[in-house]
Amino acid sequence: MKNFCDEFRVGSSAIGGKELALMAGPCSLESPDLGMIIAKTMKDLCAERELFYIFKASFDKANRTSISSWRGPGLKKGLEWLAKIKEEAKVPVMTDIHEHWQAEEVGNVVDIIQIPAFLCRQTDLLVAAAMTGKVLNVKKAQFLSPDDMAHVLEKCRNAGNDRVLLCERGTMMGYHQLVVDMRSLVTMRALGCPVVFDATHSVQKPGGLGGASGGDRSMALPLARAAAAVGIDALFVETHPDPDSAKSDGPNMIPLSEMGDFLDQVSAIHKARLR
Repeated sequence: MKNFCDEFRVGSSAIGGKELALMAGPCSLESPDLGMIIAKTMKDLCAERELFYIFKASFDKANRTSISSWRGPGLKKGLEWLAKIKEEAKVPVMTDIHEHWQAEEVGNVVDIIQIPAFLCRQTDLLVAAAMTGKVLNVKKAQFLSPDDMAHVLEKCRNAGNDRVLLCERGTMMGYHQLVVDMRSLVTMRALGCPVVFDATHSVQKPGGLGGASGGDRSMALPLARAAAAVGIDALFVETHPDPDSAKSDGPNMIPLSEMGDFLDQVSAIHKARLR
C-alpha cells in the first residue's frame, strides 16, 4: 500500500496526501457553547502538531438504543449551531444525515456529510448526499466486509461524486462486541479512496448497557496507533471535557484533557511510516 492517497480539498486544506486529518468533537451536539469549546481546543492542539482539523458532531442521534435516549437538538437548531462553530472557530465541520431529504439542507452548511454505518447501503441516501457535491465520509457497516464497500462507492460515483472517504469502525463479532480487522484499511484504500479510522466507535459495545451502548475508551489509543501504522488519511475521535456526563457515547469518548497525548502518539507513528 502506498504511503498516501491522492488528495482532495476540504475548505482551505485537503484530505489525502501526507498530512493526517483529524475529525473530532462530541458525539452529539449538546450545546453551542460546549461545541465551541471543543472545536477551539482541538483546533489549537492540531495546529501545534501540523494536523488538519475538522469538527464533528451530530444534530440527531437517530439510532440510539432506547427510545428515551437523548437524540440531539434536531436539524434546524443543530445546523445553526454548526454554522456558528464553523464561522467563529474557523474550522470545517462534519455531521451525519439519516434521511435523504436532509442532504441538501445539511450540504448548504457543512463541509463533509457523514453516512452512518447502519445506513451505508441505503441507495437513496447515498445518492442524495453525493449530489450535494460535498465530501462524503461513509462508514463501513458493522455487518459488511471491506470489499463490499466497492458497491457503496459505485453508488456515490454514479451520482457524480468521487470525493468519498471510507471509514472503518469495527465489525460485529458476536453479541455486543466489535473487532477491528486492520486489513480493511488496506482493502478500502485499494478502491481508490482515502481511508478513515474511527477509533472511538470501534471500541463501542452496541447495546452493552441494556438500554444504551457501552464501550471501553482505554482501547481507543492502541487501535488508533495500529491504524496509523497500517496507514490512514484521517482519524475519527469523539471527545468531551467530561465523557462520563456526556449525553451519548460517553464510555467511548476520550477526555478532552487527554487528546494532546493521544494525538502525539498517533502523529508520531503516522510520520514515521512516511519516512
